[in-house]
Amino acid sequence: MKISLFAIQSISLGKHNVKDPRLDQADKLVEAQKKTYAQVDVVEEKEMITADAVLTTRAALSDLLVKDLDAVETRLGRNPADAEKAVLQKLAEALISEKPVSAAGLTAGDLEVISAHNFFSNRPVVVADETELTAPDALIVRAFREGGYISFLTVGGKENRAWPIRIGTTAWEAGGVIHSDIQKGFIRAEIISFDDFVQAGGETQAKRAGKLRLETKPYVVQDFDLVNFRFNK
Repeated sequence: MKISLFAIQSISLGKHNVKDPRLDQADKLVEAQKKTYAQVDVVEEKEMITADAVLTTRAALSDLLVKDLDAVETRLGRNPADAEKAVLQKLAEALISEKPVSAAGLTAGDLEVISAHNFFSNRPVVVADETELTAPDALIVRAFREGGYISFLTVGGKENRAWPIRIGTTAWEAGGVIHSDIQKGFIRAEIISFDDFVQAGGETQAKRAGKLRLETKPYVVQDFDLVNFRFNK
C-alpha cells in the first residue's frame, strides 16, 4: 500500500510498520521466532496520483480539494459533452462542500465518464487531527484501514506475520501474496477468525474448540483471519 502525504512534514517518508496491536496480541498467544508487521510506503505529495490513499490535515484539506475543483471548473469551461458535464457538476458540488472525489457518491458509470481525468482526491482521503500527528504509529494504522486495506495472519514457527491485502481479497488471491506457488497449487485455506483465536487462547486451543473452518478459493478473507494454506507443491 502507498500513502501520499499532503502538507504533512511530521511523518517521515519511506516504509512504515502498521503497528496494529492485534499482531502483538497474537504474538503473545503463539510462539514464533519473530514478529513481522504489515508495511506501507509513505510517499511525498508528487506521488499522490498513484497512491492508494492521501493523508492530510484538517487545515490543509481545502487546499487539496481546490486542486481538483480547479481542474473540474477548467474542464467545464471547455463545454464537455452532456454526460461528462453532469458528472463534473456533481463533483463541483461535492468539492465545494469539502467532500473528496472519492466521497462524492459517483456510480460506476460516472467514474467511466471521467476516467480520462486524474483527480487527486479520487482515492480515500484520511484527515488527521493535530493530536493524531503526535502519534504517527496509530495514524498509520488508521490510514491503512481507511485506505481500503486489511491484514491476514500466519502464525507459528519462524514468524508471526500480518500480510496486507485489499478489502475483498479472496483466499486464492491472498495465497499469492505470500508466494505465487501457493496460488498456483491452491487446495484450500484453513481459517480461524481472530475473535475465535483470542477467545480460545491460541491457535491450538481454537482448533480443539472446533473453530477452524475449511474454505475454498472464492472465500473473502476477513480482517485478521488466521490463515493456513494447503497447496500442491
